[in-house]
Amino acid sequence: MRILLLEDDYNLAESIKEILEIEHYDVDIANSADEVYEKTFNNTYDLYIFDINIPDENGIEVLKKLRFAEDKTPVIYISALVDIDTIAKAFDAGAEDYIKKPFDVEELLIRIKAKQKNNKIITYKDITVNTEEEMVKKDNMLIKMGKVQYDILTTLLKNKGKIVLKSELLKYLENPNENALRVLINKLKNKLEIDIKSIRSKGYIIE
Repeated sequence: MRILLLEDDYNLAESIKEILEIEHYDVDIANSADEVYEKTFNNTYDLYIFDINIPDENGIEVLKKLRFAEDKTPVIYISALVDIDTIAKAFDAGAEDYIKKPFDVEELLIRIKAKQKNNKIITYKDITVNTEEEMVKKDNMLIKMGKVQYDILTTLLKNKGKIVLKSELLKYLENPNENALRVLINKLKNKLEIDIKSIRSKGYIIE
């Protein structure tokens, strides 16, 4: 699970990152809104953990802009702001959860694991992916595929309607090169009979 953490307190951010990585989560840190926009443009994430009170831009406004750009990544807020009005605005913007500071990191881990369980099934037309068991089915028939193909497929499906950059997909290949990626994408298209579009010089998309 890849997580983007927005937190302007550098020490707290590093502490959270360290604890989450012990639990085998892949964590990137953003200390400002601009860093969030930069990282979400170049990478895809499974979960956002956002503070609200950051210097350059309110964390709620950050989420609004991401949602406007059709980014549907789940969000957990962690914030010292505990007034009902702020909490209501956070959920109205599209947050799935809200944790009040100071908080126990164990509580954060429980919430993250709950999100994983709720999002373990991905469906697209006649294709079903169980991310907990790493199982792919088409018309209820089990489809065998290698780990790299599976990772590329799930990344594209999690970002349905959004271009996934080549650089993001190439990370799954042991010896990254665009020709090998093209071959893998074509095999997926033929195996699952789905339309994966190539966006010239950018990446791939499932609409």
